[in-house]
Amino acid sequence: MAIWNLGSINADMVYSMPHLPAAGETLAALRLDRFLGGKGANMSVAATRAGSEVHHIGAVGSDGDWAIERLKAYRAGTEHIVQVEAPTGHAIIAVEPGGENQIILFPGANRLISKDQLNQALDKASAGDILVMQNETNMQAEAAQLGRQMGLRVCYAAAPFDADAVQAVLPYLDFLILNEVEAQQLQQAIGKSPGQIGIKDVIVTLGSKGARHIDGETGAVLDVPALPVTAVDTTGAGDTFTGYVLSGLDRGLAMAEAMDQASRASALMVTRHGTADVIPELAEVQAARF
Repeated sequence: MAIWNLGSINADMVYSMPHLPAAGETLAALRLDRFLGGKGANMSVAATRAGSEVHHIGAVGSDGDWAIERLKAYRAGTEHIVQVEAPTGHAIIAVEPGGENQIILFPGANRLISKDQLNQALDKASAGDILVMQNETNMQAEAAQLGRQMGLRVCYAAAPFDADAVQAVLPYLDFLILNEVEAQQLQQAIGKSPGQIGIKDVIVTLGSKGARHIDGETGAVLDVPALPVTAVDTTGAGDTFTGYVLSGLDRGLAMAEAMDQASRASALMVTRHGTADVIPELAEVQAARF
């Protein structure tokens, strides 16, 4: 099987800060690093490193050759990434010593994916493949509807959270992943808890408390604890978790096994500075001792 990812591609400019700046504060950074990022690229790299065949559907500007080459080097499929007349998306990320961050996101080329491009890519997908999206590109609802029609397993990672964007794809979803705050925001918007919205699989990530799976058909709840690590940078940890969960399911793991593996991967991820470039390989995840 394979994973098809309609996903963002960004240059992540990561500034190491003594603390997160307050409103109106000018603060000198201690260090600057540039990483491959974007929630989409992060998930593609994570799922690839976890052992799945991944095809990325996305867009970059004329300045984005480096991002395509890096994704290719990480073994993600890049044949459905196009170059458009807009700058490549980028994020300005401030990270404090404890790992918390603030992010300014410029979507750029990520919002210029065409319907023809989407159709041509998914024409090569097979029933039973996984389709995943995040809220950093256009064409989300169109992709979700097409994925449902084709018999794909349609997954949505509801970040950055927007109630309208989530509601547009809800009718077509098999799988929803969101964090605790996003789950509360969704419930406020539609008046239902994540377990009551009629989606077969819902995962709510709970940060240091772990993650919870809710079976939307039976109501059964599965809790997977977080692992004890000292975080230095939480950027990309949620994307790593999502990519590993989907890869585990793609490779035939049960939900509990897939979530446990994803929890281990994201625990390793928060001990590293960076985004897609430092997502751990499956062998590292399996060998890690916590």
